[in-house]
Amino acid sequence: MVLAQLGGSISRAIQQMSNATIIDEKALNDCLNEITRALLQSDVQFKLVRDMQTNIKKIVNLDDLAAGHNKRRIIQQAIFNELCKILDPGKSSFTPKKGKPSVVMFVGLQGSGKTTTCTKYAYYYQKKGWKPALVCADTFRAGAFDQLKQNATKAKIPFYGSYMESDPVKIAEEGVERFKKENCDLIIVDTSGRHKQEAALFEEMRQVSEAAKPDLIIFVMDSSIGQAAFDQAQAFKQSVAVGAVIITKMDGHAKGGGALSAVAATKSPVIFIGTGEHMDEFEVFDVKPFVSRLLGMGDWSGFMDKIQEVVPMDQQPELLQKLSEGNFTLRIMYEQFQNLLKMGPIGQVFSMLPGFSAELMPKGHEKESQAKIKRYMTMMDSMTNEELDSSNPKLMNESRMMRIARGAGRPIRDVMEMLEEYKRLAKVWSKMKGLKIPKKGEMSSLSRNMNAQHMSKVLPPQMLKQIGGMGGLQNLMKQMGSAKDMMGMFGGGDK
Repeated sequence: MVLAQLGGSISRAIQQMSNATIIDEKALNDCLNEITRALLQSDVQFKLVRDMQTNIKKIVNLDDLAAGHNKRRIIQQAIFNELCKILDPGKSSFTPKKGKPSVVMFVGLQGSGKTTTCTKYAYYYQKKGWKPALVCADTFRAGAFDQLKQNATKAKIPFYGSYMESDPVKIAEEGVERFKKENCDLIIVDTSGRHKQEAALFEEMRQVSEAAKPDLIIFVMDSSIGQAAFDQAQAFKQSVAVGAVIITKMDGHAKGGGALSAVAATKSPVIFIGTGEHMDEFEVFDVKPFVSRLLGMGDWSGFMDKIQEVVPMDQQPELLQKLSEGNFTLRIMYEQFQNLLKMGPIGQVFSMLPGFSAELMPKGHEKESQAKIKRYMTMMDSMTNEELDSSNPKLMNESRMMRIARGAGRPIRDVMEMLEEYKRLAKVWSKMKGLKIPKKGEMSSLSRNMNAQHMSKVLPPQMLKQIGGMGGLQNLMKQMGSAKDMMGMFGGGDK
């Protein structure tokens, strides 16, 4: 996950404070000093960090807190709120409407990843049912059109550009006109990279903006410049009406926190962050869920959205039924692995779960885990229907395992490792046995009126015990934000 180092340092500081026998002034100061150090290392501006520390001390006045108060909870909440304040510009950006043509223009410095980000942005909306198109108005950089063409072809997105025409204003005008006629509802215009000192390129950017008449201008910025992002974002805002910012390369270094806070200081909303070079390494940036994941508290609503995306509505009751029966077969494991791979990068998905520290899965390990899942699936492709649909592990004798290993081109120890993983997951799955399924039509009304009391009746006793009883369930439901999300977890709720 992005900013894994920063998140890990802050989480450890909070954990050390929580483990202290007495929460006194010294424990609070140690925790705040550790967080301050982590933020400054991430290149967050000193003034912002100092203000944050002062504000937390004002909110958490240990002398004034009554004996019954949960000091740990109050301090954690204050840290969460102050971090949100640092990253929140306090205003939202324009959101495209499906079916209504919207023009979005991308601007930014050379080498910030603008052309790749254009395609990622188009691909993100394409997956959600939009009809995007790309226009290459970058005639300054050699190979810009080739790069956009290659990316767009890979993502199956229509594009427009010219090898002959050198006037970006003309290309932008023609491209936007053409895609409006073709009923595209999201037209993305990529422009030449420029630097704040290049007056001629800034003038060209203004002309392209006048020709394309964009509904939104997005400034794409490389996070490695850290707090210097403030000057760059301000310079672009003074030339054209920048409505939103996308920060790229958040996976590569430690200065991402500085870049995020600097952009927020210019009152420009950050709408996405680029977390890698692949098409799906692109995340919506929402301050509260982001800070929640940074502190290892998870992002349940984001996790539920991912599940809704990959498990079709018609398959959800079926999955619910299998859960309640508690029978876990290799075929079910195969289907769940397929869904997990569709969700995008594994580290990104796991960081949405409460208690998961981003440091637990470094960048290389994420690819390793993904490769392991694909390896398991290849071995399951060599199995018969009887083997896939049986929940009896004794069925897998040595001769069957040898046949599967030969068919998948893997050593027999890999097949044994995969079967061990199956047994482990089957044990987890069996805890869901006895899940009470609401009747058809009851699901939506149940999700609307759900409280912890209702939920405890739906959950199997073993699972309720694992969550931490009724108190743990109430905390979990508060974290998830709504009962609708909770029902979504079990395949219910309205979409």
